[in-house]
Amino acid sequence: MADRDRRNLIAYRIAQELKDGDVVNLGIGLPTLVCAFIPPGIDITLQSENGFIGLGPPPAKGEEDPEIVNAGGQPVTILPGGAFFDSAESFAIIRGGHVDVTVLGALEVDAYGNLASWMVPGKMVPGMGGAMDLVVGAKKVIVATLHTTRTGESKLRRECQLPLTAANQVDLVVTDMGVFQVNNGSMILLEKNPEFSVEQIIAATEAPLEISTQLKDMEIPA
Repeated sequence: MADRDRRNLIAYRIAQELKDGDVVNLGIGLPTLVCAFIPPGIDITLQSENGFIGLGPPPAKGEEDPEIVNAGGQPVTILPGGAFFDSAESFAIIRGGHVDVTVLGALEVDAYGNLASWMVPGKMVPGMGGAMDLVVGAKKVIVATLHTTRTGESKLRRECQLPLTAANQVDLVVTDMGVFQVNNGSMILLEKNPEFSVEQIIAATEAPLEISTQLKDMEIPA
């Protein structure tokens, strides 16, 4: 499976978790792909921690507004009914529990729902940004990540080794290998990519892994 297909698979599967009326925050990178796969009839509201709600699709080439960008600095549009506000208001929404779902990437996520998503060893980083608040403030936290690093190491760890973004907050992890529910010291494999066997997924996963008795294959997007 090509890298683009793997990322689309993750985004497509996460989109199935969203419910009509949800307020959703999509992290930078892979999570932004989720909005392209929202099922028909599902109306969600996208919130951006840099100060607005009601994000629309990316603008057409040449129609970008440099003053309308998401938290990652990518040009976006704003839908009718959207609103702008300052950072204090934005984080009052997040910390007040008004975000139903946050989707963000990870460097590591472990069997206790701990998340490490900001410190890259050997590189200068600006800090964890709003991720700390989003992971603690959202009602449901979904991690979107490729299953392994470029060197083949599992991102689903027994315990995180990198500095944490937040502790015990992750509910669901979706990778290119499967869908995993955090279970206080283990992860439960709920769905698997049909291209992989259970044995291959176990071998690629450092976290203790339980297999759901209702395990099924992930749906592959057309």
